[in-house]
Amino acid sequence: PRVHISPTQLAWLPFDVPETKHDFVEGLCSIAGSGDPTLKEGLATHVFTANVSMENKAFVNSDGDFLIVAQQGALDIQTEFGKLYVQPGEICVIQRGQRFKVGVEGPTRGYILEIWGANFELPELGAIGANGLANARDFLTPVAYYTVTKDDPWKIVYKLGGKFFESKQNHCPFDVVAWHGNYVPYKYDLTKFVNIGSISVDHIDPSIFCVLTARSRDPAAPLADFLIFSPRWDVASNTYRPPYYHRNVASELMGLIYGEYAGRSDEFQPGGVSFECGMVPHGVAYQEFKAASAQPPPEMRISEGAVAFMFESSRPFTVTDWAMKSDKLHEHDPKMWDDLVDNFSTH
Repeated sequence: PRVHISPTQLAWLPFDVPETKHDFVEGLCSIAGSGDPTLKEGLATHVFTANVSMENKAFVNSDGDFLIVAQQGALDIQTEFGKLYVQPGEICVIQRGQRFKVGVEGPTRGYILEIWGANFELPELGAIGANGLANARDFLTPVAYYTVTKDDPWKIVYKLGGKFFESKQNHCPFDVVAWHGNYVPYKYDLTKFVNIGSISVDHIDPSIFCVLTARSRDPAAPLADFLIFSPRWDVASNTYRPPYYHRNVASELMGLIYGEYAGRSDEFQPGGVSFECGMVPHGVAYQEFKAASAQPPPEMRISEGAVAFMFESSRPFTVTDWAMKSDKLHEHDPKMWDDLVDNFSTH
């Protein structure tokens, strides 16, 4: 089979940017996902690398929406609506059916969350109220920018049903002089995210880290959430602050944009990937558990100088053959929990 199920945690070291010249489309590789784009239901996760710009070449995803996470190198994206310049620490969303090309300035790498049959939207804020998490005012859309040419050969690459097709035309596809409406690509700077947390005791549900969500046919469970873990204060008293050891129904695929992030394998590095399917137990290393349990923790900044993210879904993921055979794959080593002791019985 070209896909696999993993009952254990998996992780990948950062994917190298090959020295051979390749653009954004040629550097797309799928990691995991669920569903079928022809049924307009499901999602896929990808990584991409590039070291040359797309010249006289455009790409259009006829299957679904792309949420692109820049990790290394900036992306100079031209769409039919205008241009978006996306730097590491920023994301952009390009909806289904929109033509775009990607310019790069050297070795470039990033992640993609693709959804089928839904669109990304801001999560419901509930008791938070009107402001918090990702604020609508911080999302930026392109200004119309057009290029009109004749006798100018272009290659258009289409993704349909997960397969790639190619057509040719003799003029630039980015010739939209003006536009209006709200079906438009956009970008967001993750440093503008307004973190929410407890200022007394206990944990708040991890939904407080949600930047964007996509609905599924099940009103009680989203198709996909995009969450980030960025610098913030941790001040809860009489509380074990790190994420507790747990199992949950969600599939979780994490990436690291920059910095260091505790709670994953020792090999979790910027540009790498960590994954566990639903109901796979996980949590922080024993040393972090011990330190957080030994004495009342001070008010402190966590995730300083780092931004990690999670693609989360209520659906179980299958892992692609390419990802399972990658030389960057390593199973999450459970030795980080070997020193866990039974603290209850001593009482």
